Amino acid sequence: MRTLPVNFLLLLIELDKSLVNFVLHGQGVDEDPKNILSITDTGEIRVHKKMDYEIDPKVLLLKFEAINKSNNEVTRLGLEIKILDINDHAPKFQKSVYEVTVDESHAQDKSVLTVLATDDDDSETNNGTFSFTIKSVTPKTDNVEFYIQQQKESGTIYFKGCLNYEKAQKYTVLLEAKDKGKKIQLSSTSTLIINISDNNNNLPEFSGKTGPEKAKERETGVEVLRLQVTDKDVRGSKAWKAKYIIYGDKKEIFKIETDPVTNEGILTVVKSMDYEEQTYHNLSISVQNEIPYFSCKIKKKVSNAMWKFNKIPPNSDMSVADLYNSIPVTIYVEDVNDPPVFIPPVKHVAVMENIDVGTSLTTFTAKDMDGSHVNTFSFVKGEDIDGWITVDAKTGQVSTAIILDRESPFVIDGTYIATLYAVDDGVPPLTGTGTLVIHLNDQNDNVPILEVNKVSVCQDREPTLVNITAVDLDFPPYGPPFYYELLGDVKDKWRVEPAHGTTVGLVKENKVFSGHHLLQIKISDQQGLYSIQNLTVTVCDCSITPNCHVKMVSKARMGPVAVWMLVLAVLVLTAMCLMSLLISCKTEMIALNEGLSHLMTTNTENPGTDCLVPSFHKIDSYNVTGINVTTNINSSQKVTSQTVMHKGQQTVSQAPPSVYTNQPFNRSIYRNSTRHTYRGNFEQSSIRSSFRSMHSYKINASYSGENLAVLINQKLFDLQTRDEEHGIYKPHCYADEGQPMDNDELDAISIPEDDFQPEMLRNLDSRFSQLATISRPDLMRR
Repeated sequence: MRTLPVNFLLLLIELDKSLVNFVLHGQGVDEDPKNILSITDTGEIRVHKKMDYEIDPKVLLLKFEAINKSNNEVTRLGLEIKILDINDHAPKFQKSVYEVTVDESHAQDKSVLTVLATDDDDSETNNGTFSFTIKSVTPKTDNVEFYIQQQKESGTIYFKGCLNYEKAQKYTVLLEAKDKGKKIQLSSTSTLIINISDNNNNLPEFSGKTGPEKAKERETGVEVLRLQVTDKDVRGSKAWKAKYIIYGDKKEIFKIETDPVTNEGILTVVKSMDYEEQTYHNLSISVQNEIPYFSCKIKKKVSNAMWKFNKIPPNSDMSVADLYNSIPVTIYVEDVNDPPVFIPPVKHVAVMENIDVGTSLTTFTAKDMDGSHVNTFSFVKGEDIDGWITVDAKTGQVSTAIILDRESPFVIDGTYIATLYAVDDGVPPLTGTGTLVIHLNDQNDNVPILEVNKVSVCQDREPTLVNITAVDLDFPPYGPPFYYELLGDVKDKWRVEPAHGTTVGLVKENKVFSGHHLLQIKISDQQGLYSIQNLTVTVCDCSITPNCHVKMVSKARMGPVAVWMLVLAVLVLTAMCLMSLLISCKTEMIALNEGLSHLMTTNTENPGTDCLVPSFHKIDSYNVTGINVTTNINSSQKVTSQTVMHKGQQTVSQAPPSVYTNQPFNRSIYRNSTRHTYRGNFEQSSIRSSFRSMHSYKINASYSGENLAVLINQKLFDLQTRDEEHGIYKPHCYADEGQPMDNDELDAISIPEDDFQPEMLRNLDSRFSQLATISRPDLMRR
């Protein structure tokens, strides 16, 4: 910035000052920058303010006027004032502090950092031009020399030599930018901090080893050795962390890992070793770092040029494997007891099924692999799912223990697999495993059977057909195709087409009517081995329901209304039973004559047991108005009733012959017989009701004793045989409610073909005769 004193005379215009007036216009006067210049009455142009070369215009354009006082004539003159620069600004760095991190392997001809500086003075003069210099470097080391190269307003820092982290981890470089002013030179400084990062310029070296250096054979996962190393690089850095490599381990028995804390190499056995095969293993283990090794050593310092040095590697293609340290290691194998080994480990035997028990299949051989000592061993049967074999403990001979069946569920693809063990007497005892694979050849030991024994066929005027299929567990030539033959009276009713095959057609002739039919089919395999199979055929009208079985099931299922009706019926029946029980339990006073005040002994502890009553040895006598009723049950009969009437001194006995003879009793021949078998459901309340009903006959002394005996026995017989008359139905569970049925077929109901006779029409109404003609026209034509 140019600095001028106030009221400085900038210009003097010489005119006759008494004749004119002076006027000045333009920049610095009445235009920006204003009030800097002014003109006096004498024509002097003076400066009133300082001007800045870097801010204000470099040239001021003015208009000068001289006005004649006498005639006001104006004389104009253009005026240009140039502002000159002075050295009032020092060069200035873009940053006061620069910081950069470089690796110690940084090459000497490679730039470290570029700095920038500017000078606000006129760059066309010495005031605005400057130069960079390195004022100082801290610390000073003999392995490196920094310098700067300038390109106009920028400067790039380089170094000569080799960086070494171990000598200096950081350099502080003081930079200066100084202008070239004539009278005075202005300057400024900036600080450059160069951080050196450690590189792998120190190789790790082995310092020791610890560990047993041995392992037992067949032992894995055990640590056998630890290797110690030293490294001068920064602890924990990639240049310090060791990386170990094993040489000479062709079978990859060992592995080595680095302890992340101690940097030791841990050698471990990962595959089992065999003492008999190799008693020791010689290895070589080398160590390097996680990043490649680098080395730079100064050979010669050259002024005004790059220094000469030895660098490893000189280029990226060179290998430094020869520089890494290595150590020889020997790992010894300790002998232990080895298990016996089967030779061969798997044996295949082919035999025919159904061979005799005790047949020798093969003999296994095992060998003790111990080198230092030999053990004896015995053979033991291992896995034998179905118990097919036995093993001789001494010889290893394998024999059959049962009849071998190729169709066994334990036979897969015609083979049965069993295992054997050879157990030695070592300490501890060890076991070897052998495998026996038995290949079974097929025999014709299975008959063909029907795949399903229930089919349905449609009723039609023309013959209809349904397919039937047979299966045989045997393989060809003992299996399919089969020969089918219908047995029984099937002429003009049923036939098989064709008679030879796996699946054949069962043809129903038009003479076979609706219903369930049981057929017998003889099915023979190719070798003549056969079976006779029962086949249930359901014939129905397919115009109503395509599938007879579905039709039967659908009819058997109840709808919601039927279910509610059934529940209501059960409730009503329960209520009636409860009412009946209450009525029967009421106390009833009956005026019985003497002799009827006792009940008959039934020898049943609790009513309702459904078993025969044991024999009695007790005689009970009842006196009914002078009539003695004696019930005699002896051990030679199940239960026998004898009625004897005493009248004075005369005894009249009345009983059927079977009472005294223990002969079988036929209810249809002598229904009124008094000999019968008491059932467990003969309740005492029923007997009580019998005697009450007897009282309603108004028995008196004149009543015939013979008729009374018959009446009593008849009543007892009716009570005891009511279950036998009606039979007891035992329900069968087809499926639970809401669950699908395994077989959509109910019990077969046979409808005989001759269930209807035309002669019956004579006793039927004409409407039924018309219905029979429509339903069974075949019978009506007879």
